[in-house]
Amino acid sequence: MHRSQQYDGFARLLHWGVLIVLVAQYGVAWTMPDIGKDTLPVGLVAWHLLLGTAILALTVIRAVWRLSHAAPVSVASPTLRFLARTGHLGLYALLFAVPVMGWINASSRGYAVTLLGVVPLPALSPVGSALGHAFGDIHAIASYVLIGLIGVHVLGTLYHQLVLRDNTLSRMLPGRD
Repeated sequence: MHRSQQYDGFARLLHWGVLIVLVAQYGVAWTMPDIGKDTLPVGLVAWHLLLGTAILALTVIRAVWRLSHAAPVSVASPTLRFLARTGHLGLYALLFAVPVMGWINASSRGYAVTLLGVVPLPALSPVGSALGHAFGDIHAIASYVLIGLIGVHVLGTLYHQLVLRDNTLSRMLPGRD
């Protein structure tokens, strides 16, 4: 494949890294206890916070990288390019917003939020904030919207690979340099 049609290695690493952390995050989220008034940020809840900050950090790095590095040349039609661009913007927005909403909710519960368990992050809402607690519900709903958008992303990739046969999938596969 011509280099101008291929994402660079760092972009591919970030793409697949976010996927791996998301899979771990959803696994933790679905098995951790429900967070209530007396829930402490230990065990799976602590892991959920750690993975959330990892997703946020990777997403910010990905966005900065993408803004500073042009996307590979696309052979798709203008309509498909528009749909892809719109879908990617939605993914970036949710990959940023869902962890931030979780952070707001954690702050309202008095949880210390740290970047990767090391760097303390500021509280985004006061302890006991009703709005901060409401962000927990929005966070949960938005996480399902994110799953749906990821599903659409995967279906679009399969459409390119199996129907159009335009090698779009190869642009993001590792080891193709």
